[in-house]
Amino acid sequence: MTEHLRLAKVIAESGLCSRKAASRFITAGQVTVNGEIARHQQSVSAEDLIEVAGVALSPPAPLQYWLYHKPVGIDCNNRLEDPNSIAQLLSTLPVRLFAVGRLDKDSRGLLLLTNDGALTQRLLHPTYAHQKCYRVTLDKATTPAIIDKFNQGISWQVGPHYYQAKPCQVQRINAQQLDIILTEGQHRQIRYMCRALGFKVVDLCRTAIGALTLGELAAGQYRQLGMQELAQLLTLQPPEPAT
Repeated sequence: MTEHLRLAKVIAESGLCSRKAASRFITAGQVTVNGEIARHQQSVSAEDLIEVAGVALSPPAPLQYWLYHKPVGIDCNNRLEDPNSIAQLLSTLPVRLFAVGRLDKDSRGLLLLTNDGALTQRLLHPTYAHQKCYRVTLDKATTPAIIDKFNQGISWQVGPHYYQAKPCQVQRINAQQLDIILTEGQHRQIRYMCRALGFKVVDLCRTAIGALTLGELAAGQYRQLGMQELAQLLTLQPPEPAT
């Protein structure tokens, strides 16, 4: 039986552009299927001839999964003209990959790079609530009372906007270091939570995404996932509902 997929999804998985950009091409009438102007919501199969701006679409690249230790100073934007952008690394890899999620420029640690759009949606969707672990170094010593505040859920304000974090797991490594496990990813969340408690973050390193760990991967290095790591990643499921 021939599998049929949404046109924008097929274009994105070919590596030509993002799904949103593919939709813009369709809206502009620059996409044809078997010689006819394509429609939004149109489904296509491997037998269909898809052309974008008059150029035949390449077959999708094989799915790949890489771990990258993002150093401090690298920005997760995708602007090739920016010398500090992660796009500089991505442009050197053998296939078109993108980062799943972000780490701010002042932070370092584990990023997953892939061209698997379906997996990316699962990893970023809040339903799955997958854990991310961060080793955080603060400017002064913590106390048990501070740990309790993390466990209860911290709120903070940025300009006129108020934010509320879910309760998170925190382990005290030493006087000034904590391991913080989040299941959400609000903008600069850990830095804002620490600031709300009167601390400044000196160093922030993401050490794990679910079962994937940074291990001995040095800053700036990257590698493909091993078979066991890949199996764990591809079987990611949402947590069981509370009873």
